[in-house]
Amino acid sequence: MSFLAAALDRVKPSATIAVTDKARALKAAGRNVIGLGAGEPDFDTPANIKLAAIHAIEAGKTKYTAVDGIPELKEAIIAKFQRENGISYKPNQVIVGTGGKQVLYNALMATINPGDEVIIPAPYWVSYPEMVALAGGEPVSVVCTAATGFKLQAEALERAITPKTKWVILCSPSNPTGAAYTKAELKALTDVLVRHPHVWVMTDDMYEHLVYDDFQFTTVAQVEPSLYDRTLTVNGVSKAYCMTGWRIGYAGGPAQLIKAMATIQSQSTSNPCSIAQWASVEALNGPQDFIPANNKVFKERRDLVVSMLNQANGIECPRPEGAFYVYPSCAGTIGKKAPSGNLISNDEQFVTELLETEGVAVVQGSAFGLGPAFRISYATKTSDLEDACKRIQRFCGNLR
Repeated sequence: MSFLAAALDRVKPSATIAVTDKARALKAAGRNVIGLGAGEPDFDTPANIKLAAIHAIEAGKTKYTAVDGIPELKEAIIAKFQRENGISYKPNQVIVGTGGKQVLYNALMATINPGDEVIIPAPYWVSYPEMVALAGGEPVSVVCTAATGFKLQAEALERAITPKTKWVILCSPSNPTGAAYTKAELKALTDVLVRHPHVWVMTDDMYEHLVYDDFQFTTVAQVEPSLYDRTLTVNGVSKAYCMTGWRIGYAGGPAQLIKAMATIQSQSTSNPCSIAQWASVEALNGPQDFIPANNKVFKERRDLVVSMLNQANGIECPRPEGAFYVYPSCAGTIGKKAPSGNLISNDEQFVTELLETEGVAVVQGSAFGLGPAFRISYATKTSDLEDACKRIQRFCGNLR
C-alpha cells in the first residue's frame, strides 16, 4: 500500500511550472534559454505600492490578521467592484486569499461533493481541472476551438449541463488564449445559466485590466444581475498590478459561500500576508495610470509576436483580445522531422524539440486541453520576444 493519498492519482503537476523550472535549470547549466512559459509581468511593482508595504512594516503591521482579510482591504475591494464592475458587496461577501489560486481552490473545496461536475471551457488554465479533481469532483471539458475564438458557445454550454453540474468556470481574458468575452457573448451564456438554477458560476477575472484595441471588459454578475446570488467573482492584484509574488487574490460572492471558504482557509493557511494586504490596499485605492502605460507595451508585444509567428512555417497564431498570452496552432509541423532527427508527432514533442534545439521554452497546448498548439507568454522584454520568435521561425524552417 502506498503511503501517499489516492487523491494524488487524480492530479498532474502544473505544466507551466514544469516548463519554467526546466528553462531555469538549463540556464543554470549555461544554456542560452528564453523562457516564455511563466505568466508573470516583467514590469516591477509600482513604487507607491512598495512604499505602502514598507510603511506597514515600519508601523508594526506584521501580526496575524482576520483570516479572510483586513477590513481596509475588504473596503478597497468593495469600492473596486462598485467602481469598475457596478457590483455591490458587503464585507461578509468578500474574502482575501493567498493568490487567486487559493480563492478558487477554497471555493471548490467548500462546495464540491463526490460526483459533482464542473464545466471548464478548453483551452483552460492548467489548474482548474486538477483543483476540481482534488476536491473530489468531475471536470467536464468543453472544447472551444480557434473557429469560435476559443470561447464557449451557448449551445455547447447547454449540452454540457447535467443534473450533476455544480459550477461553470469562465476566465476572461483567458489564460492560456487571451480570448475575452464581449458583453453580448457573456449574455448568451448567462441566458443559458438563468434556465438552470442549480448551476453556479465562477468567474476568474484576474486579467480584467489587460485588454487591448478598445475592448470593453464585463463580468457575469454585471451582465446578468439575476445570477448575482450564484456567482463568485474572483480577481486579484497579481497581473495588472505586477504583484505576482505578493500572493493576494480576492473574491466577492454570496455570504454563505464566502463564510464556508473562510472556514477552509482558517484550517489551512489562515490569513494572507499582512504586509502584502496593506500593499494591496494602496494598489486598489492608489493611482491606476501605470496600467494603460503597461498595456501599451503589452499590445505592441502582442502584435509583434502574432506577426512573427504567422511568418513561421506550419504555425497559425490568432490575435487575442487580452491577457499576455498567444495560443498558436502548430498543426502544420506535426509529422515532420526536427533537426535532431526526431519525428514531431504531437505538440509536447514540438515544444521539447524547440527547447532542445533553439533554447525557447513554451508550454504545449495539450496541457491546456487543446492541441496541437502551444502557449507563449509575451510578458517579457521585447528584445527577448523578437529573438525567441526568430528562433521559432528558424526551427520551423528547418523541419523536414
